Amino acid sequence: MKRLRYLASLALVMSCGVGCSCLYYGAMEKVGVPKREILVSRVKGARDSQQAAKKEFADALQEFRSVVSLRGGDLETQYDKLNSALNRSESRAADVRERIDSVESVSRALFREWSAELRQYTNPELKRSSRLRLDEARSRYDALMAAMRQAESRLDPVLRPMRDQVLFLKHNLNAKAIGALTEEVASIQMRVDDLVKDMEASIREADAFIAALDASR
Repeated sequence: MKRLRYLASLALVMSCGVGCSCLYYGAMEKVGVPKREILVSRVKGARDSQQAAKKEFADALQEFRSVVSLRGGDLETQYDKLNSALNRSESRAADVRERIDSVESVSRALFREWSAELRQYTNPELKRSSRLRLDEARSRYDALMAAMRQAESRLDPVLRPMRDQVLFLKHNLNAKAIGALTEEVASIQMRVDDLVKDMEASIREADAFIAALDASR
């Protein structure tokens, strides 16, 4: 029955389109899923998405390296390999962005509700305790979001030269064009290293945030 109520609520939300996040959270709470659980779930999703993106970008870099090291062969096939690697990386990057945005959306709703509910307390000690927990949660969240946005900011600096090289290769399918990739691969390597480092920091922040929320239950 709970499953049916959840599906009905979800269908209602989906039917109203984008911009109905408040309706969505309200519908989920009616079936026993509070904003706190949604936040934890989305943080986990963002963390896992970054783990997958790390691997995808590392694999794409390896594809660029392998094409540079080739001597001869079907140039169009080599272009197809790089184009496919770029498309997969673009898709992973889009998923990372969307999941970080979804974390930000539910956190705003959660903290707004928490702040409003502070006014409902009649016991000053309980109110003070709840305010302290809210401040701590916001502080942890701010650190998490800073790390996630920093990792997100590394995506385009990697994708831009990859796009340029794939586009150039598309219209210059010759050995000289393949050779021109050599210097760019070194630059892409540095940018991927920065991306991986910041994503690992973001993943650590996500794990710490989830652990802190679980501990405060």
